[in-house]
Amino acid sequence: MAVKERVGLVVSDKMDKTVVVAVESRSAHSKYGKIVARTQRYKVHDEENKCQVGDRVRIQETRPLSRTKRWTVAEILTTNS
Repeated sequence: MAVKERVGLVVSDKMDKTVVVAVESRSAHSKYGKIVARTQRYKVHDEENKCQVGDRVRIQETRPLSRTKRWTVAEILTTNS
């Protein structure tokens, strides 16, 4: 089975070992054809607290780590600093 992966932007790092990542998906509207951007926010496990707000990260799905955390940071693609 393939592992689900997403690429998104860290929008919050205020929690311990957890960051909030916003993943934007763009698709055409079914009737009008205009490109519509939808944003999904994921709570993501960050073991070493390395991620900062503004970092672009790759996340991958994992077993449930808490009530809302189902994803973990696979790698940090670009940093904000």
